[in-house]
Amino acid sequence: MSVVRAACIPCLAVGVSLAIVGVGMAPVAAAPAAAVSAAVLPAVGAAETAPLTNTSHLDWLLDEVPVPDIAGHSTYQSGDQPTALAPWTYADRNDDGTYRKIGGGNLNAEGDWSQGAYNADDISRTAVVYLRHWQQTGSEASKESAFQTLRSLAYLQTTDGPNAGNVVLWQQTDGDLNPSAEPIELPDPSDSAESYWVARTVWALGEGYAAFSEADPEFAAFLQERLHLSLGALNRQSLGRYGQYDVADGVAVPAWLIANGADASAEAVLGLSAYVAVEPADEVARTALSQLSEGIAEMSAGDTRAWPFGAILPWTKSQTFWHAWGGMAPAAVADASVVLGRPDLADAAVKDTAGFTAQLIAAGGPDNAWTPTPSERVQIAYGVDSRLQSLVSTAEATGATGLYELAAVMGGWYFGANRSGEPTYNPATGVTFDGVQSDGTVNLNSGAESTIHGLLSMLVLDAHPALKADALGIDQTVATDGLTVVEAETGTIKGNGSMITAESAWTGEANISGGAYAQLSAGARLRIPVPAHQQERNVYPIVNRTIEDAGTTTWSGKRKLGTTPNGGAGEQGITDAPGLLQPFSLDRVLKRGERSVSAAVDGGPASIDALLLQPLISSVTVDGPAGESTIYVSAAEKKTLHQVKVPRGYWLEQQAYDAAGQPVALPGSKGKAQVKGKGKDQGTVYVAPGGFTETSLVRK
Repeated sequence: MSVVRAACIPCLAVGVSLAIVGVGMAPVAAAPAAAVSAAVLPAVGAAETAPLTNTSHLDWLLDEVPVPDIAGHSTYQSGDQPTALAPWTYADRNDDGTYRKIGGGNLNAEGDWSQGAYNADDISRTAVVYLRHWQQTGSEASKESAFQTLRSLAYLQTTDGPNAGNVVLWQQTDGDLNPSAEPIELPDPSDSAESYWVARTVWALGEGYAAFSEADPEFAAFLQERLHLSLGALNRQSLGRYGQYDVADGVAVPAWLIANGADASAEAVLGLSAYVAVEPADEVARTALSQLSEGIAEMSAGDTRAWPFGAILPWTKSQTFWHAWGGMAPAAVADASVVLGRPDLADAAVKDTAGFTAQLIAAGGPDNAWTPTPSERVQIAYGVDSRLQSLVSTAEATGATGLYELAAVMGGWYFGANRSGEPTYNPATGVTFDGVQSDGTVNLNSGAESTIHGLLSMLVLDAHPALKADALGIDQTVATDGLTVVEAETGTIKGNGSMITAESAWTGEANISGGAYAQLSAGARLRIPVPAHQQERNVYPIVNRTIEDAGTTTWSGKRKLGTTPNGGAGEQGITDAPGLLQPFSLDRVLKRGERSVSAAVDGGPASIDALLLQPLISSVTVDGPAGESTIYVSAAEKKTLHQVKVPRGYWLEQQAYDAAGQPVALPGSKGKAQVKGKGKDQGTVYVAPGGFTETSLVRK
């Protein structure tokens, strides 16, 4: 059968064809799709007393796996306890609403999967779920599941030889390790170099030590030893390059991030922050925490009017690739800023959450990737949870209370405020669906990764009753008005040029939007029609720059907007493609109502991919049991008085926040942060420069 799976390994939603041969596993009951609706959610008024977190589906995904001592692999008390627990990688939904457990890849006649049944990425994050649930609720069952999954994870860690501290990714049902999966994944074999699964192992071991340090000191000591084992590996590998920089398309990037990623490094930082908070004198761990956090913060890019609008880029090998899955970087540096007493680290978290994430929400929600256009329109729990946790962690670290407003909208994704209009999490079963497709259809499968991150989100909501009530009050996205894409190939060329269809949209570091672009010679002109808009808009032409200088292109609407370089991308360095597919900011805005943008090439050649159009005030309107509300997001350099319609018989209530998510007083409010508009001003929303404002209608 053909299925679409949630992001796991690698972390990207892909189509996979599986040959299912006699799986023979008992199905688990789940609510049919039609029954998964707001009716299964606790009433908003009961939000503080009805827990959302339900580990039932994750419990079912767990199976016993043998952990015998073998060369290079062992675990805690393996002589007394010859098995541990690990979650199956996938769970496919049957027609009757039940689920069946599925491994990675194809199942052969011997009962082995070409990848494996269980993997270190999911085992580590499952342990984090149970650790947090135990700590938050006192559940003895979750404590035991945390203990057993940590034992399982430790077994995958290589204990001696040149690869000591690295981790084997895949394991079969009989306990056999599968260092080389089919198809091959890098690194191959999987414990031959550092990886995402090493980073996630550090996450689980760090949080595990913090949780068990008093409850079970002997087990905690084992976890501490294994944490140091992986830190030793990192110090031999990426962290051994601390303070050194690589070049990526002419830009210096930190060379010491795990697997070249702020995303991978962030998950290690989450564990190290938990560990160092308990063991502040451990210099090895504290140094690793500081070094990784500094590298992550250096990946902060852009600002209010420059792509990627303050986001922390996840990958050093691309200057124009952002993805939501694994997007824990803001949460990581926010946590580290508190543990290390370094508020400077939180600056990157604030820019990402208050700036970029606000724009992301207004552009349609937590899409998988902007590369650099919002081209990966699938939305999965991993990406949603990364945004939610980052918003809350940054709010707690900095006191930026406005981030809770954004977190409520993000949390509402699970309850229906998404492209499908249907809940993606069911608190009655603990099932989190594997995602919402770009066309609004829901992937009803519920594998380990989606289940894990759905539960991590529910734990955050349960821990913050006011936020939980707000999120439960949102179950519909009424409208969004944010960043949009217009393809260059929809335009017309005068002079020497043509429209080119790329052999592959993926360049090695970014995606050519729509798979096509306009190739223009010197003197050519390109006129691109754009939809009219009631607001002024920022225009960001996306140019595929060559390494060599190649003149400029002048952009105009009814007036000149600015110029962009055709080349001069700089040294390729560590990236996988020469040149750079890059959105550029222009000097002036496109006036309201304008219907075209023109490009005139001076020099050349010029390769034009698309335009990003951004209203100066973007917005997202949501509705639900708590009523309708709208968040207005500024991409303007000055304060804005945005006019809105207010129905007869209502007040407009609003709360404004600045570019750092801090509340600001409204003009005429006499120092108050929240006022009700009235009279001639009742249709005016105040939006701080680069900030955002939450509004709602209140009946008089």
